[in-house]
Amino acid sequence: MKIGGILALGASMCALGAMMPDNFGGSPNPQDAEKAALSSQMQTSQPGASDYLSGEMVLQRQSDGHFYATPSINGVQVNSLVDTGASVIALTADDADAIGITWHPSELSVIGRGASGDVVGVAVHLDRVELGGFDVRDVDAVVIPEGLHITLLGQSFLSRIPNVAIADERMSLSDY
Repeated sequence: MKIGGILALGASMCALGAMMPDNFGGSPNPQDAEKAALSSQMQTSQPGASDYLSGEMVLQRQSDGHFYATPSINGVQVNSLVDTGASVIALTADDADAIGITWHPSELSVIGRGASGDVVGVAVHLDRVELGGFDVRDVDAVVIPEGLHITLLGQSFLSRIPNVAIADERMSLSDY
């Protein structure tokens, strides 16, 4: 399998995991409940504290167990779930459109397989992803036009940060 296929497969598997409700059977429509919870999380939480002098950014774990951030992707702020298990950044179709990523439906292909079946997407490159004091250029990503409700900030960005650590309900991204 080509490396691009492996990256895309990893992103799609994580995307499927992110779409699963935290409470199986607790809501008659898990997608609506997830969207409402996500909207609430993004509106009430700080995206992260950054100390430019020390080269560290700290994200707090939210009540749903996830970490969220608002990186600038190609100059546009994008609400994201930080997903250490995603191989690449996985963009929603709306976020891809907002940052100027163009693609055509004829480019869609199966990039992975999940519990619900095939995951379809398009591999793309991002010019620049910025978060806190971190600025990463030429970043691999995929656009997943259906089924992904929030962009996933995956390893194609995180692996280029010198240190990413999770402890005591906090995720720290640092230069050291």
